Amino acid sequence: MTSTSLQDSTGTAIPAPPVAKKIPTERTHHGETFVDNYEWLRDKESPEVVEHLRAENAYQEAVTAHQEPLREAIFQEIKGRTQETDLSVPHRKDGWWYFSRSAEGKEYGIHCRVKAQDTGDKVADWTPPAVEAGVGIPGEEILLDGNVEAEGKPFFSVGGTAVTIDGNLYAYAVDNSGDERFTLRIKDLRTGELLPDVIENIFYGVAFSPDGTRLFYTVVDESWRPYQVKAHVLGTPVSDDVVVYQEDDAAMWLGFELSADRRYLVLGIGCSEYSETRLLRFDDPTAAVTTVISRNERVLYEAEPFLLDGQEKILLTHNRGAINSMVSLADPAELEKPLSEQTWRTVVGHSDDVRVNGAGVTATHLIVSIRKDTIERVQVMGLPGLGTPAQQAPVEPAFDEELYTAGVGGSDYEAPVIRLGYTSYFTPSRIYDFVLPTPEQPAGELLLRKESPVLGGYDGSDCVATREWATAGDGTRIPLSVLRHKSVKQDSTAAGLVYGYGSYEMSMDPGFGIARLSLLDRGVVFVIAHIRGGGELGRHWYEDGKKLTKKNTFTDFVDATDWLANSGWVDPARIAALGGSAGGLLMGAIANMAPEKYAAIVAQVPFVDPLTSILDPDLPLSALEWEEWGNPITDPQAYAYMKSYSPYENVREVAYPRIAAVTSFNDTRVLYVEPAKWVQELRNKTTGSQPVVMKIEMDGGHGGASGRYVQWRERAWDYAFIADALGATELIPGAGPR
Repeated sequence: MTSTSLQDSTGTAIPAPPVAKKIPTERTHHGETFVDNYEWLRDKESPEVVEHLRAENAYQEAVTAHQEPLREAIFQEIKGRTQETDLSVPHRKDGWWYFSRSAEGKEYGIHCRVKAQDTGDKVADWTPPAVEAGVGIPGEEILLDGNVEAEGKPFFSVGGTAVTIDGNLYAYAVDNSGDERFTLRIKDLRTGELLPDVIENIFYGVAFSPDGTRLFYTVVDESWRPYQVKAHVLGTPVSDDVVVYQEDDAAMWLGFELSADRRYLVLGIGCSEYSETRLLRFDDPTAAVTTVISRNERVLYEAEPFLLDGQEKILLTHNRGAINSMVSLADPAELEKPLSEQTWRTVVGHSDDVRVNGAGVTATHLIVSIRKDTIERVQVMGLPGLGTPAQQAPVEPAFDEELYTAGVGGSDYEAPVIRLGYTSYFTPSRIYDFVLPTPEQPAGELLLRKESPVLGGYDGSDCVATREWATAGDGTRIPLSVLRHKSVKQDSTAAGLVYGYGSYEMSMDPGFGIARLSLLDRGVVFVIAHIRGGGELGRHWYEDGKKLTKKNTFTDFVDATDWLANSGWVDPARIAALGGSAGGLLMGAIANMAPEKYAAIVAQVPFVDPLTSILDPDLPLSALEWEEWGNPITDPQAYAYMKSYSPYENVREVAYPRIAAVTSFNDTRVLYVEPAKWVQELRNKTTGSQPVVMKIEMDGGHGGASGRYVQWRERAWDYAFIADALGATELIPGAGPR
């Protein structure tokens, strides 16, 4: 590809793209040698590599310079629809209401609290105080002002906070580089002073012991896998911190939480195929960590210890004989027997149509999260009679839309309510409190606490969301969510965008997005393809898109694209594709499989060199990926299969569409080197004239740069690149902020 053949839409000559030198590196596995010319770009300490990445940014800026007015317009639309001075709905924890504020012109949230009242009327005591945007209330305390903390720092992110039960101490973990290693500090909220205790290089998640004397936190190993939970005794040297538990299996992830009733530390160890829960009692300082079900049984489960009628029980959400999972109740004594001899009582039975995602308890109720007909929903039932014929029927809060997402946004053991988050494609995020059912009120009560305001004259009825189905080559029906402005006509002239992910059993659930409105307002028909490898249709849907069936994810996406091309909504020549992370791998795969079907592809933090990464167990998180893709180190079949779809290794001589790879220098999950190598190979091989660019954020992590305005500008960049390629740069009549 030469610079002289390239001009932008205004006829201006575009400079030649940066050409990385070739230094062949051989990678040999299972008798096959792959020669990689660009592996040297992995050395992020090298001035030559940094210089090359800066040259990539300069080239990208030149190629996309004409999009700047469109980027600015989209940014202003996002900003204009966002209530910048706002606040979250206060949530109660012990004796305080906690909430966060945002302020116009400020990048970061301000974490606050105010004292709660106890009058004896439980529902009234759990009704959040009326807090106004931009207006302080008497007794309000600021716990952490992100804007003050971030001053002079290139990046700012909070990785966990915790408060002691008495409300006196506040622990918070901060990352200032984007590499997801946090520094933990503890503030005495009575004096505002920081304690001398400072813990460096911790991972997400912190919690105080119920008595407030110890702080639990997680540490990652060299490959960025959380492998230790440690306990810090306040006022003692960090070097004396005790390892509560260490997980040595490189393919297992470790995390922790407190049980709902705060009697136990619950350690969760697992991968996507099986797991192990270990428990530590707080009331017995000499107690050892106990195992609920050994990982050797290969059961995927979660365990919640709690008291039922004063008796110790363990609630199990598990896949034992139940691919979509079920909920059972076990006596601790049963768990001491061999698994085949244990008797558990069924609470929520298995169903081929309902995926059980999780279960928890309050002092009075069981809460179950399920997925049915692709939609996530919540059910509750009273604890009396649980697991017996007298068990109560489940109660489900009722909502009136077809496509929505409802999830538990928080619950407190003693509370008479649970907090629910609700959203749909065109209903802004809502916060409800659901008053748990009682004999007097058997259906419970749904109380709307807040709907996030959307400014600029937003009217949800201006847009339409429908559920459509594409048919895969093997006959499988693939659900699609099709979003469009109501004034778009079905005359095969509109522009279209297909978005997908399709990995890790993650579901792309209905959710409101202000930024997306800017594309819909330009007449783009936005399709979310719920492809195999995700979790939308239960565990089978995931298992049919991983390991040796991974290519179903890619072909499903192409079939979804074909559905859109033949739907009568769009011009088949005006379709773009978008995906990030594992969805960036998807973008690389479909670029190789069907480049002619797309006018543009945007791959965000794309996992486009998966084989190189997973073959190196020392690279971040590689061993944890074996359960998703297979282990190409030991398995020749897994190696050959991954080799056949790895985007970087399958670039071919064909006319590629306009492509943007968007990445971050400090991303620890998908290293910048993957897109850096990929764009070089695309430019080497393409027979077309469309530009291939890489945009790299030099101060960001896996989620991009920090700060909301910076993130809005990043989204505006992606959407402007797509809209420009599709010729969808102008607002359609009647659309746009008013």
